[in-house]
Amino acid sequence: MGEHGTWFDYLNRFEWWRHLDHWAESKLRRTFLLGMFETGWGLTHVLVTLLVLAFTTWGAITFFRGTQSADKGIVPARTMNLRNVFEYTAEFVYGLVEGAMGEKHAARFFPLIGALWMFILFSNLIGLIPGFIAPTDTLKTNAGIAILVFLLTHYYGVKEHGMSYFKHFLGPSPALAPLMLPIELVSHFARPLSLMVRLMGNMMADHKVVFSFFALVPLLVPLPFMLLGVLVCLIQALVFCTLTMVYISMAIEHEEH
Repeated sequence: MGEHGTWFDYLNRFEWWRHLDHWAESKLRRTFLLGMFETGWGLTHVLVTLLVLAFTTWGAITFFRGTQSADKGIVPARTMNLRNVFEYTAEFVYGLVEGAMGEKHAARFFPLIGALWMFILFSNLIGLIPGFIAPTDTLKTNAGIAILVFLLTHYYGVKEHGMSYFKHFLGPSPALAPLMLPIELVSHFARPLSLMVRLMGNMMADHKVVFSFFALVPLLVPLPFMLLGVLVCLIQALVFCTLTMVYISMAIEHEEH
């Protein structure tokens, strides 16, 4: 199994799989910049992404069922299980949102930040399992969630301030508007680009390092690099969610007079 090989490659021996791959490629393959640069295609990334979504959904349902039990989820399970993992994770993320955005906005934005955290974290971690790839090491996946954050940021800004939200693009005084407008536009459009490229670059580099040591010495030697890879996965999910909270907080904040 090569660097980009996965367990899904074994499905290529089946004719129905090859037909499905060709059909999906004909429907979903897109070009960029008026057909000048073709985008890559891989059904494997789609399947791994669906696997991450299925696992996250399963864990969320397990967590929800725990809250509907007789003890209302207050009493933890006797043994470590999936419910415990999601309970600890939810508690950590809620504390993160509360610390960054304040108690007033914590409950409002926790579902968004929590969903981003779960998807990005597990997408990063699955790439450390031999035979799998990380959905977040491609620009397409990262572009989707980064553009979502970009749109939601301005949606919440308009919802909070109305159309006067766009006044901050013009600067503190009308005389500075011709200078501040292009600066603000570049700054805001650079945000999703920064989010997607940073996440992709770090995940791609980290998983290449881990694979390189697996290819050289598959026993024991890669273990420290896998532990370091887990840390990188956590940090990148934390960075993405923290920047998301910062962007939204800046959009909904009110000026002090």
